[in-house]
Amino acid sequence: MDRRGFVRGVGLAAAMLGLAGTGTVTSTCPVWADDYSPSPNSLMYRVLVPEIFAPLPDPADHVPAIVIGSGFGASIAALRLAQSGTEVAVLERGSRWPNDPWRNIFAVDTVPDGRGFWHRTTFTGVTRVQMSFDFFGGVLDVSHFPGIDVWRGACVGGGSVVFTGVMIEPEQRFFDHVFGGVVDYSEMHDVYYPRVRDMLRPSPIPDDLYHSVAFAHSRAWDDQVRAAGYMPQRIDGMWNWNIIRDELTGRSQPSATVGCSNLGNSNGAKFDLNQNYLRYAENTGRARIYPGHRVDAIGKEPGGSGRYTVALTKLAPTGEVLRTRTLTCDKLFLGAGSIGTSELLVRARDTGALANLNEHIGEGWGSNGDVGMARPLSSLDIGLQGAPSASRILDEAGTPVSLENWFIPGATPFDISTLASLAIVLDDTRGRFVYNPATGRVDLQWPDNGAAGYLARALEVNAKVACRCQPIALPIIGGDASFTSHPLGGAVIGRATDGYGRVRGYRGLYVVDGAAVPGSTGTVNPSLTISALAERNIEKIISSGE
Repeated sequence: MDRRGFVRGVGLAAAMLGLAGTGTVTSTCPVWADDYSPSPNSLMYRVLVPEIFAPLPDPADHVPAIVIGSGFGASIAALRLAQSGTEVAVLERGSRWPNDPWRNIFAVDTVPDGRGFWHRTTFTGVTRVQMSFDFFGGVLDVSHFPGIDVWRGACVGGGSVVFTGVMIEPEQRFFDHVFGGVVDYSEMHDVYYPRVRDMLRPSPIPDDLYHSVAFAHSRAWDDQVRAAGYMPQRIDGMWNWNIIRDELTGRSQPSATVGCSNLGNSNGAKFDLNQNYLRYAENTGRARIYPGHRVDAIGKEPGGSGRYTVALTKLAPTGEVLRTRTLTCDKLFLGAGSIGTSELLVRARDTGALANLNEHIGEGWGSNGDVGMARPLSSLDIGLQGAPSASRILDEAGTPVSLENWFIPGATPFDISTLASLAIVLDDTRGRFVYNPATGRVDLQWPDNGAAGYLARALEVNAKVACRCQPIALPIIGGDASFTSHPLGGAVIGRATDGYGRVRGYRGLYVVDGAAVPGSTGTVNPSLTISALAERNIEKIISSGE
């Protein structure tokens, strides 16, 4: 297995209610996405998941508040706005997928089909065999930029559907290093991290599951790090452990216990945002979610009304363009993820649509120091590929780095000869987004060999574990950092925005997602910090009325 083959497998890790609007239809007959070609298996998908082919509702032409995206930050903003009495439209480009304990809602990681990926037709996994599938609106967007690939969610619930469920609060010293005093760690620790935990209910893997056949690789991983002198720490996961028990006792079709996570869990084992924040927002009666609505551009309405404009394309799951429209709103909340939010802001500034955006828009993007790692399995205790992460270690002998116990995405449902880890290094390498007027695209510029430093540090710790725990000299497979499943930055808090996500230069424009985070969350997965920051900021925005 070579470097590139490994990382492409590991990179998989790392996430219909409404009122009909009246707007102007700008096309009287169907047109198609640029690379659209009808899927030969679209009938199969209609049979497997008929819910995503139901007619899509349309938002009204004007909504008091629009939230773009439906991931962690976006869903929190939607709920808190709705609770405050504001009418909210949540625009999401992807589909809204159901859950069922006995249906194959999502593609499996080992043999994916079009349900797995957002409008692409090939992917090379851990086996180094290129897999081909249908062009379809699947749940994982694999975006290629020079020097780095980015994995992100493309569905209602965003990254919460396609991530591995890990929710960790960073150490204060690492948090302060990243945020530089713009955000007070003590208020996050005392108020907002607990608020998110109350909503999402993350918890460590229970002992009975840890000792089950599904987590033999987790026990082997822990044994190896102990032999190398580390003490594994149990970590919180956003999982419904009872559903995972159901899988092991035959009361549900196996999913999380056989290496499914990065393309979704059909039975709802992952407690994703569709089961909490988004559901609670809808239950207020003031928030409505609109799947299949891709936002292409934002701006200001001419004539001095103060309203924001949101140009969007309505997409069928097959990629067919159903409609194009422009909506208006009084307040606009950007929660399209680090890539999506940054692209919209950079394009708006550099085309003059929002010309007062400052020079910090598009800056400060980072990969969270992600590295996919592997080392030989030395245990004879072989089991299933349980997806939830059980533990982590933290090494501060040099640049701080954590290694998390991981399954092997895209491998067999059973343990093989390899143990995987996700390394997260506290690294300050940053890229930037640049608008290309010739193509109309926003490109991510990542430094040449930008990951070299944090890759070397992760390899150092992985090698230490592998060398200390092997009874005989076995090769170390290593790792790669040519991907990230945790994109962060591009509209950094305190620079592109004020200290609460209010975009500088424009009243009523806000960043509520990972684009506000300065490229890292301090050796941990970003989901908990993005969520806590969103809770903090939206509380201030609502209370201040600004």
